[in-house]
Amino acid sequence: MAQAIDAKQTSAPITGTFQTGQVLTIAGGHLIHDIFTSFLAPLLPLIIQKLSLSLTLAGALAAFQQLPSLINPFLGLLADRGSLRWFVILTPAVTATVMSLIGVAPGYTVLVILLLVAGVSTAVWHTPTPAMVARVSGRQVGQGMSFFMLGGALAYTVGPLLAVAAVSWWGLEGIWRLIPLGVAASAALYWRTRGISDARPATHANGSWTESWRELRQVMLPIAGIVVAQGFMTVALSTFLPTFLSSEGASLWQAGSALSVVEVAGAVGALTTGTISDRLGRRRVLAFVLLVSPVLMLLFLAVRGWAIYPALLAVGLTTLSTNPVMMALVQEYSRHHPATANGLYMATTFATKSLIIVGVGAMADYWGLRATFQWCALLGFAGVAFVFLLPKRVAPSA
Repeated sequence: MAQAIDAKQTSAPITGTFQTGQVLTIAGGHLIHDIFTSFLAPLLPLIIQKLSLSLTLAGALAAFQQLPSLINPFLGLLADRGSLRWFVILTPAVTATVMSLIGVAPGYTVLVILLLVAGVSTAVWHTPTPAMVARVSGRQVGQGMSFFMLGGALAYTVGPLLAVAAVSWWGLEGIWRLIPLGVAASAALYWRTRGISDARPATHANGSWTESWRELRQVMLPIAGIVVAQGFMTVALSTFLPTFLSSEGASLWQAGSALSVVEVAGAVGALTTGTISDRLGRRRVLAFVLLVSPVLMLLFLAVRGWAIYPALLAVGLTTLSTNPVMMALVQEYSRHHPATANGLYMATTFATKSLIIVGVGAMADYWGLRATFQWCALLGFAGVAFVFLLPKRVAPSA
C-alpha cells in the first residue's frame, strides 16, 4: 500500500535525471542563508537581558521574523509566471546583513524592523527554491528535498555556534563582521544557478492560486493539521531551547551547543526521511515520525546532566525531519504550478508557526518553560490523526 502513495503516482508525470550538482548548489545556498536566520534563538537570552523583555515579547520577535511568510503565495505566483532568480541570488546577502545587525539594535522597534526585513528576504528565498530543486531532481523528488532541507538543518546546527562564537570574539554589537559570508554566497549563486531558474516543465502554465489550490486541496488540509500539531514542539526547540536551558543553569555556550545538537540530528533526519519516503511511502514515514517524536521530547525533559545530549539527538532526528516528506507531497500534487503551491504551503507553515511562537511564549510566562515544553510534547501526538486524512492514492490529472 505504501507504493500507492509515493512519488510514482502523481498528478503529472515526473521525468528527468537527478542533477546532483545543481541540487547541491541550491542546498548550499540554503545552508548559508539559514545560518543567519538561525541567529535569533541563541542570541535571545542576551537580547532579553539587554532590552529587559518578557518571554511573550521575546517570542513575538520570532513571530515578526516569520510574519512576512504571508506573501509566499504571491511570490509563488510570480515564480510560476516568470523568473525570481535575481531575488534568490540576492537574498543570502540581504538576510546576512539584517540578521548581523540585530546586535546593534538600540531598542525593540528597530529590532522588529530588522526581523521583518529578514522575514521578507527569507520568504523570497524559500518560495521558488523548492520548485527549482524539484525541477532538477527528476523522479527522486523526495531525495532532492532531503538534500535541500539538509542544507537548512545544517545551517541551524552551525548557525548557533557561529553566533555564540561571534559574540565571544566581538561582543553582541560586533557580529556585523559576518556580513561578507552572505555576500559571498550570493556571488556563488549568481555563478552556479544560471542554467536552473528559467527551465520550465513542459506542462507549465501561468501560476494561479485557484488552480494550485485545486491540485493541493487533497493534501493541504491534513498537512496544515500536522504543521499545527508538530509546530508546538518545533517552536519550543528551535526558539526557546537555549532560553529554557539557560533558565536551568546552563551557560550560553552549553545552551547554544544543545541547540546545535538538535539541529545536527535534524539534518540527518532531513536527509533520510525524504529518501526513505520515496521507497516506503509518505504516509507511513510521517505516521512513524509523528508518533515517536513526542515520546522522545518527554524523555528529554525527564533526564538530567550529560544524558540530555543523546536525548536531544533523538528528538532532533524525528521532530525536525518531516519537512522533506511534506514538501515532496506538495510538489507531487502540484506539477503544473509548483512554485505557487510551495508558496501556499510555506505561507501556511510559517504563518502558523508565527502564531504558535507567540502562544508558546505566553504559555511560558504563565506556566514556566518546563511545563510549556511538556504541553508542547503532548500536543504533538495529535499530528498522527491527520496522517490518516492524507489520500492513499493520487488521482491522475485530467
